[in-house]
Amino acid sequence: MTGPTSDQGTRNQHQMWREDTEKAPPRMTAYPQGPYGQPPYAQPQPMVPGDQDSPLHSTYHEDGPPSYYDNQDFPSAHWDDKSIRQAFIRKVFLVLTLQLTVTFAFVTVFTFVKGVRGFVQRNVWTYYVSYAVFFISLIVLSCCGDFRRKHPWNLVSLSILTVSLSYMVGMIASFYDTEAVIMAVGITVVVCFTVVIFSLQTKYDFTSCRGVLIICLVVLVLFSILCIFIRNRIVDIVYASLGALLFTCFLAVDTQLILGNKQLALSPEEYIFAALNLYTDIINIFLYILAIIGRAKE
Repeated sequence: MTGPTSDQGTRNQHQMWREDTEKAPPRMTAYPQGPYGQPPYAQPQPMVPGDQDSPLHSTYHEDGPPSYYDNQDFPSAHWDDKSIRQAFIRKVFLVLTLQLTVTFAFVTVFTFVKGVRGFVQRNVWTYYVSYAVFFISLIVLSCCGDFRRKHPWNLVSLSILTVSLSYMVGMIASFYDTEAVIMAVGITVVVCFTVVIFSLQTKYDFTSCRGVLIICLVVLVLFSILCIFIRNRIVDIVYASLGALLFTCFLAVDTQLILGNKQLALSPEEYIFAALNLYTDIINIFLYILAIIGRAKE
């Protein structure tokens, strides 16, 4: 008999096959999954806002800049923490104040104490010794990033540089009239104070001009070599004026790098480097202004 019984059996077989099919595991695709469970062509995953390990969400504001910045100039978006910025600025200007105090003391002694003034003028070789010490210290602090961030050796090196440069500045000042030195100190104070205040208030970003200033510095060095062979009073005044103007611009740039409110900013660990930049800017401004006054009085 192949009537209703056969049809019933066929329906039962189809139903059993359908149930087995539904319970069977899914078929494998032609592209197997990766070892970490990603799809074969995974889409980029959005960054989790709270991901503290990513460069865009680092713990810079709490623990300093991350290692991948290597403490170079970086965008000022990481300066949102005002407490770190203010502490960094206070530390920089404290170190700078101590440096300028030492230099001013050397200039005062070498200018007003006749015995010391006569000694340094007779022993010019001490200037070259101081210059060698200054140059070595400057190279170490400028080129060795790890060293200038290592306490207390960074302070020791900066102290050696400050003393050597202060001796050089005092010796140079001893060859000028006392009135010229006093005028140069006063003008330097006014110029530097004005530049710092202007850098605080202006919306213009001076940090973007660093490349141009470096090129101008190279041109100024070449000009100074030319002045060695061309002994002319007018040429010397022009050279000194350009030098004072150039380092005034450098002072504005370095001030904004410390303030951190522009495109580029210095790492909070670089307070020694920041103080060194400001210090050398101010000293160069003073020396160039002193040269202008001295040559103008001749």
